[in-house]
Amino acid sequence: MFLNLSERFESIFKGLKQTGSIDEKSFDEAMRDIRRALLEADVALPVAKEFINHIRQESIGKEVLRSITPAQMITKIVSDELIKILGGSMSDLQIDENKSNYYLFAGLQGSGKTTTVAKIANYLKNKKNKSVLTVSLDINRPAAFDQLKKLSDDIGISILPKVENQMPIDISKRAIEFAKLNNIDCILLDTAGRTNIDDALMNELSQLEKEISPTETLLVLDSLTGQEAVNVVKDFSNKIKLSGSIITRVDGDARGGAALSMKYITDCPIKFMGVGEHIDDLEIFHPERIANRILGMGDIVSLVEKASENIDEQDAERMATKLQKGEFDLDDLLSQIRQMKKMGGLSSIMKFIPGLKNLENKISQNDSAENSIMKQEAIILSMTKYERSKPKIINGSRKKRIATGSGTKVSDINRVLKQHKKMTDMMKKFSKNGMGSMSPDQLSGQFGNMIPSDIFKK
Repeated sequence: MFLNLSERFESIFKGLKQTGSIDEKSFDEAMRDIRRALLEADVALPVAKEFINHIRQESIGKEVLRSITPAQMITKIVSDELIKILGGSMSDLQIDENKSNYYLFAGLQGSGKTTTVAKIANYLKNKKNKSVLTVSLDINRPAAFDQLKKLSDDIGISILPKVENQMPIDISKRAIEFAKLNNIDCILLDTAGRTNIDDALMNELSQLEKEISPTETLLVLDSLTGQEAVNVVKDFSNKIKLSGSIITRVDGDARGGAALSMKYITDCPIKFMGVGEHIDDLEIFHPERIANRILGMGDIVSLVEKASENIDEQDAERMATKLQKGEFDLDDLLSQIRQMKKMGGLSSIMKFIPGLKNLENKISQNDSAENSIMKQEAIILSMTKYERSKPKIINGSRKKRIATGSGTKVSDINRVLKQHKKMTDMMKKFSKNGMGSMSPDQLSGQFGNMIPSDIFKK
């Protein structure tokens, strides 16, 4: 997401840095380029205009044109405005610890609403330690209840049983009684969607809102909706009291205009992003971190959080002990490869690391990157336990056997062994001199060893 916008911003700021000093003409040109970049990213016109106006006001107030490093100052101002337009600060789900909480999910048909309900249910169960009940209020789509039931069963939570020929308002009343009897913490109500906004849909949502008095009413919006997102958001916010929104299919959208427009239109925070098809492919929306990603500054905090969720604590402790001793064998390399796969693969990790984001798109379009990781795993698995612990014993005949077993070439075996040697040297340096002994260039160089060299070619 935001890939196109990020590339345009990078180009604009690069041009500003090359000019050295900025006069009014080059500043105006930069503002026009930023405005054009926003519009091309499907940001609503009123949002783009206000964004540019705020940058102009801030720039004049800070005397950017006289600044020693005007390009850096403008970058900082743009970053601050991006954070504001994205919501300012993170806004988690509201949860009242003293009563049952009801969350009403609204959105157009096909926006990923039912899957999002299941993702939020999984989040509340595993991250907030809450008892959860899902409720299907969609009586129009034949498979709606079955889809939600399947997803609920997969994550081990309850769904309100189906009663034939009940209307949504009656189902919601039954859900309230069920929640009271069973002391349910959080009740998630999946409403019916439509292909477009109509009176029937809005009347149904209004009735449900009055009956349930939800803790939150959340709008689920497909990021691929583009400019039409503005109209959809306006129609919903005019009829029901939205408390927040969730953007889906973020992984399939390179523009991101919907996210930049939603907070401005609804004055409600974006709470989450759906970043994939799996049930745990859900990210809390952090405006500051998203702004950093857009401007190519990376997002190390989110990467660390993602790693902590996927890396086994015992494995981490074992690795830390070996790190202190300066030890690193091929089983350790295999463990790192598998952890990377758990985190979504190389292309998923790239967007979080400063300076490497521009390779993300190339990697996603180049199967050799992820295939390289799979190939390394196959090679190590084709070795004996002793070979993994003592890589130095792997001679020519052993390499041929490993290559045959993994369906690779001897040159591939050499590449893995070379990578392991570099990582071992790095671990020994850590052990001897501490983390500060390794420069950022060396660290990024080591990370680059996992990336096929043809990725860097134009």
